Amino acid sequence: MSQTLAKLSGGPLDGEIIPLEEGQEGELVLPYGEGQLIYRQLGEPTGTGAHDGPTTASFEYVESTEDISPTNRNGNGDDDSIS
Repeated sequence: MSQTLAKLSGGPLDGEIIPLEEGQEGELVLPYGEGQLIYRQLGEPTGTGAHDGPTTASFEYVESTEDISPTNRNGNGDDDSIS
C-alpha cells in the first residue's frame, strides 16, 4: 500500500507537501505556533492507480485559530525574515 500525500495551497504552508495518515481525508487541522491551521480537501485524490505515482490530495487553506503575523511565517515565534 502506498502513502497518500497532501498538497497544501494558501495560508502559511502554501506549497508544502505532507504525508497523510491512512484514511485521513476531508479536513486537516495542523499545529502552527500557538494555534492551528485548517485546510479542507478539494476534489478527489489523484494518482490512485497501481502504477501512476503516489496518491495525492489537494487541500486549500480555510482559516487559523490564531492571528498569523507576516513576520512570524515559520509558526514557532521566531522572526525568520532576512534583514
